[in-house]
Amino acid sequence: MEVLRSIFCCCSSSSSGSHRLWSSGASDKNKAMVEQLQRYGVIKSGKVAEVMEATDRGLFVPPGASPYYDSPMSIGYNVTISAPHMHAACLELLEKHLQPGMSALDVGSGTGYLTACFALMVGPEGRAVGVEHIPELVASSIENIKKSAAAPQLSDRSLSIHIADGREGWPELAPYDAIHVGAAAPQIPQALIEQLKPGGRMVIPVGTVFQELKVVDKKLDGSVSIRDETSVRYVPLTSKDAQLQAN
Repeated sequence: MEVLRSIFCCCSSSSSGSHRLWSSGASDKNKAMVEQLQRYGVIKSGKVAEVMEATDRGLFVPPGASPYYDSPMSIGYNVTISAPHMHAACLELLEKHLQPGMSALDVGSGTGYLTACFALMVGPEGRAVGVEHIPELVASSIENIKKSAAAPQLSDRSLSIHIADGREGWPELAPYDAIHVGAAAPQIPQALIEQLKPGGRMVIPVGTVFQELKVVDKKLDGSVSIRDETSVRYVPLTSKDAQLQAN
């Protein structure tokens, strides 16, 4: 589970009418969610807004959940789907590295929501890759994507989801212009740095008790710069067995 504190507090302190808007259902509710994120300044990019409107979050959460409410929610297996504001924030940070024809890796792809967003941003001429170590989540995420606007890219294989340990990335299709990691690592995995293309960017939460969302930029000469974006709270990036045994 994660919290982008400064934004989350702002969003969650809105009026009860606003909360009803967020959790009121389907394309109109998804659009209202995106518009709310725009009003709060979380979404600034027209492209990010367009892609999040096209990717109905309701297709990517468990039955009975409130998909348009700005909160992370459990998807089973001791993991969550991130809150809408967190997905928006990561898309904003990665937008320049998700241009048509570029390639993106989503580590800990879960329900497939952000991988689908990546696919729409890079287009069929690009490549969006998700890795997830829970086979059941991989299977259900593929079914979710089949119902979404990104379905054609699943069919033409410019979007793919793989069963793998996210700490190792997916070297078969590296390097990547953009890498997103949806769980907190104690330190940045070297394999992911190696799979980041020169000129590319990775967004990854790092830490254990205290976590920071870090922005990792690889320069054209291969050197790397790292900065802290904000404090967050994510589930740990760990092995499949450790994840399933977590309390």
